Amino acid sequence: MKQLSKKKNDKKKERNLWILLISLIILVVLLTGLTVYVMNNKDKKDENTLAYTDLIKEVSYGNIEKVEMTVGSTTVKVKQKNVEEEKTAVVPNTESFIGLVQEKVAEGNEIELIQKPKSVLTQIPAFIISFLPTLIMLALFIMIFKMQGLGEKGKVYDDTERKTKIKFDDVAGLDEEKEELVEIVDFLKRPEKFTKMGAKIPKGVLLYGKPGTGKTLIAKAIAGEADVPFISMSGSEFIEMFAGLGASRVRKLFEKARKLAPCIVFIDEIDAIGSRRTSNSGAETENNQTLNQLLVEMDGFSSEETIIVLAATNRPEMLDKALLRPGRFDRQITIPTPDLKGRLEILKIHAKEKRLADDVNLESIAEDTAGFTGAELANILNEAAIIATKNKHEDIENNDIEEAVKKVTVGIEKRTRVYSEKDKKLTAYHEAGHAVVSRYLTTQPEVKEISIIPRGIAGGYTMHKSDEDKYYISKTEMQEKLIMLLGGRAAEKLVLDDISTGASNDIEVATKIARDMVTKYGMSETLGPIDFQGKEPYEMQMFGENIGDKIGQEVKILIDTAYNDAQILLKQHRDKLDIIAEALLQKEKINEEDFKRFF
Repeated sequence: MKQLSKKKNDKKKERNLWILLISLIILVVLLTGLTVYVMNNKDKKDENTLAYTDLIKEVSYGNIEKVEMTVGSTTVKVKQKNVEEEKTAVVPNTESFIGLVQEKVAEGNEIELIQKPKSVLTQIPAFIISFLPTLIMLALFIMIFKMQGLGEKGKVYDDTERKTKIKFDDVAGLDEEKEELVEIVDFLKRPEKFTKMGAKIPKGVLLYGKPGTGKTLIAKAIAGEADVPFISMSGSEFIEMFAGLGASRVRKLFEKARKLAPCIVFIDEIDAIGSRRTSNSGAETENNQTLNQLLVEMDGFSSEETIIVLAATNRPEMLDKALLRPGRFDRQITIPTPDLKGRLEILKIHAKEKRLADDVNLESIAEDTAGFTGAELANILNEAAIIATKNKHEDIENNDIEEAVKKVTVGIEKRTRVYSEKDKKLTAYHEAGHAVVSRYLTTQPEVKEISIIPRGIAGGYTMHKSDEDKYYISKTEMQEKLIMLLGGRAAEKLVLDDISTGASNDIEVATKIARDMVTKYGMSETLGPIDFQGKEPYEMQMFGENIGDKIGQEVKILIDTAYNDAQILLKQHRDKLDIIAEALLQKEKINEEDFKRFF
């Protein structure tokens, strides 16, 4: 309840600030409009204004029939004879003017003199206009003061809420990483055990890995296991439109942490404030100040303060080196994508609350999802539950999960899209080209399904089994991957004697692989094992003046060789290509068993 109340208060503060800001904008617009209106009406006012010298002459000549004035005001209204509109005039000395009018009345001139008492209402607009700049400045000061108060952000799981309910048992697929972090939990629970030995607490732990691997989850699990307060804040929450607020929020965050110690401070997406410092001005200066304050705060921990800073990022290469030195983020732990055993454990955790049919085999799903992160696996089971509900199944079946995998990886199936016979034939031969070439390449995985039914942006797809985790990829495997990718384009050219835009994604992926082989992995026989990737132009000059041309030539050789090899394979096995393409035109889909039967 406390956490909900705090969230409501934060939202209320932000809403009030927006209301104040919008009110100021409206006020400025109104003032601008008023100024424009006054300027536009200036000429009109000049026509109805009478100079004081002219007014004296008109009174002297007896051309004035009525004078109207307000006590305390120097502006008078006069009505001339034979003139319909009244005019105004400014009288420097009202007593002398009244005396002149009374003299003319005494001489027999008929002049009506009206004197009105002073009105409070007439003074209000002038009062407001005179104090308006002061009011605007006061409102801005209040706004800035309240913005300073927003430094109290940072979600604290307090009492029943601040101590997260997530434990290490809820984190699967990260056994070695959990073992590494058990020491952190021990220190938070029993710091004296380490201090007796003279050991110092690691001030910071940086978790980095692909999105969805479980960095935030394992940080919450540490707090849950240690049974200590957990303060969570995103890196982007430190940055605001007003300079200096980022550093202020860092200070307030650590002030809060010292009050709650022992505790864990978790900064998600730390690269938002922890990126390398530059000498640029503007927003970069604000980021530098925020980072400097974070460095100072992490240096300022005393040995008695059991505060550990956990941070997560997807881009560790972006971080400033000062953050990564010992004494700040002492430990840097990679959170990888789970292996086969890890994927199975993750699927079991997410399957606890799902109604799975008896024939569902989680081990088979784990085998077919190599390279998937924990978040992606959770999403697959969730999508499977939605698909099972739409299909009115009592439980989640194998077909529902397979459909969910395709939906997540390729896209939604579009059976209603109308294809011409020419496009259908082209798609069938394109996908058959991928499948046949893949069948005769020893390093490529087996074909699981071929389809010419559109999914997502793809007109068709060839799905391969991903039944093993790969940590290293050989040159031969990458070369054969290029052949498989270009098999679709080669089939189009061989059978239809034409090429289409359908191979655009295949060409994009193939080009990237070939470029990485040359520039990143040093697999070019001509250029040798040299890393060219990410080098500045002046750094590339050390390899020769035409090094860019040589790299381009090597990439082209790899692509051309793979394309030629794909054409040779398809010419050798043209009969299989025709049979599979014909089967696709009839059935639209071919599964693994049917595909193997053709061979």
